[in-house]
Amino acid sequence: MSEQKFKSTVPKPSGDVVRPRRRVAQNYLVIWVDSNIDPKTDDCKSTLEKLRAVVHDVQLCTTSEQCVEFLNEIDDQKAFIISSGALGQHLVGNVHEMSQVEAIYIFCGNKARHKQWANEWPKIRGVFTSIKPICESLKEVAREYDQDMIPMSSVAKEKTTWSEENLNQLEPTYMYSVLFKEILLEIDGDDTKSINTFVTYCRMQNIPEAQLNEFQKNYHQKTPVWWYTSEMFLNDMLDRALRTLDMEAMTKLGFFIRDLHLQLEQLHKEQSNEFDKQFIVYRGEVFTEQDFQHLIDAKGGLLSFNIFLDTSKDQKMAMKFAEWAMKKNEDAIGVIFIMTIDQYKMSTKTIPFAMIDDYSAFPSEHTILFTMHTVFRVCGIKQTANNSRLWEVQLTITEDNDPQLATLTNCIKNEIEGATGWHRLGHLMIKVGHFNQAEEFCNELLKNASDDSDRANIYHMLGMLKYHQGKYQEAVAFYEKSLKIKRKTLPDDDISLASTYSNIGQVYNNMADCSKALVFYEKSLKIREISLPPNHPDLTTSYNNIGQAYHNMGNHSKALEFFEKSLKIREIFLPPNHPDLGQSYNNIGQVYNKMNEYSKALSYIDKALAIWQKSLPPTHPNIKGAMNSIEHVKKKL
Repeated sequence: MSEQKFKSTVPKPSGDVVRPRRRVAQNYLVIWVDSNIDPKTDDCKSTLEKLRAVVHDVQLCTTSEQCVEFLNEIDDQKAFIISSGALGQHLVGNVHEMSQVEAIYIFCGNKARHKQWANEWPKIRGVFTSIKPICESLKEVAREYDQDMIPMSSVAKEKTTWSEENLNQLEPTYMYSVLFKEILLEIDGDDTKSINTFVTYCRMQNIPEAQLNEFQKNYHQKTPVWWYTSEMFLNDMLDRALRTLDMEAMTKLGFFIRDLHLQLEQLHKEQSNEFDKQFIVYRGEVFTEQDFQHLIDAKGGLLSFNIFLDTSKDQKMAMKFAEWAMKKNEDAIGVIFIMTIDQYKMSTKTIPFAMIDDYSAFPSEHTILFTMHTVFRVCGIKQTANNSRLWEVQLTITEDNDPQLATLTNCIKNEIEGATGWHRLGHLMIKVGHFNQAEEFCNELLKNASDDSDRANIYHMLGMLKYHQGKYQEAVAFYEKSLKIKRKTLPDDDISLASTYSNIGQVYNNMADCSKALVFYEKSLKIREISLPPNHPDLTTSYNNIGQAYHNMGNHSKALEFFEKSLKIREIFLPPNHPDLGQSYNNIGQVYNKMNEYSKALSYIDKALAIWQKSLPPTHPNIKGAMNSIEHVKKKL
């Protein structure tokens, strides 16, 4: 889903304002603006304690300029501003139209003096002389705002076949959630150690110490559902981590995600006779116009909710939320999801759901909670009769044998390599270009590496990361670290060494050191020819790499020899319109062009273009490159 980002045009003044932390546990923060703030006084300490029990991140500003400067520094959170009356009259006009500002509260000693001007600004929620009603309002607004930010991914109906090249057309959140759900079920660590590590992490996020102490002391005395539905920090932290793809937070929360999933699985077994074979649940949402268009485009396709999904059997509750949210935002489009659940056509082990009222911290909400990454098919979308901004969207939960879902899931699993689920997730981050997150994630894996073999794999992954960032010297250094470990424990012809040699060769090739690249490519090929059958797909990579090295060195006959070897195998095991097949035809065409055999060059590049036009997005650079090559070759004929 898209997210609007707004930068104020108000100039940034200087001032000693605290910069926002790099990581946050919630999707929002409070900025308290008052020239009389003194954190050392008991009154201020008491107010801060009450605020942080609701919103963990409370920033203090003593001038309007500091507040404006701080708002200009954030773009992925919403701000609730609590301002004194004296500063508020000047401040509100400067910040009211900022998209970062969700609500404003005037906190003063004289309500009558400020009520009139405050009523002129829609985002001002009221004038207050006590912090208690502000905290009560913040609880409600924050909870509603969390629901507005539910992360979803859609896959259009026509996307039924996928390959390594066009896998990148899928929303990263969808791919992450597929792999992460698989990974969480693999976790079998020490809960006590995981909890202690998690609490240490949370202290760095400014989570209130009282909440952390309660969590650490009583985690096993209460159920995961209770913790998830309570007003403490877990729900906010988990939803934000999944929404922003914060891999560090997700890994720290892994034990809790697993425990919550397993409790839903157990509750479903206990409640299975209480559900009808087929039943309907509801959920109200609001969308921007752009995001709603994505939903319309997904009609007939798939919609994935990438969090734990709470729904209700009461349609009125869903309607009430959507209508309330539309009143809050006149540009929003309201949606009532009508979800048909046929539990006999789905695996309740992979998609468990349960009625949670008896275990919830809010037992009167009649909630049915589904595990994260529940996938539905979008069956119908229609406007309601009484409100042109309110729509009903019919969803059905996907069946175990749903062909589109199976194709997508298998493609993700097959295309993303890795010894474990965690490693596959790291490779996926690199593949979709989330390099900063990938580096943080790999460093986290390295800290917790189980043995030398694990470290070797992580160093290899870091080498890939640095290669894709164009930091070639660092890439070689990480690959060499991986190679050093592997050589200690593996025979010289072990197949796992082949990919490391190949990747080192690729780095040197990009550094224009073709002769050195060729040495490593040939080492990789030697191992693969010993260990693999004659037409194994991995051989095509070696043949293609060696061909490219010879091509760059100007040895066109040798380049052609290896490119043709690669093509011969690809024609055997790849479908006729696979992008890699197009790559082979294009490589051979480029060699013939260098050899001045222009008719042959045109024939092969034409084949490449025809394949890429069928298998890649219209804007893919390979298509433009082939078109330019064809035009260039035609001029030589």
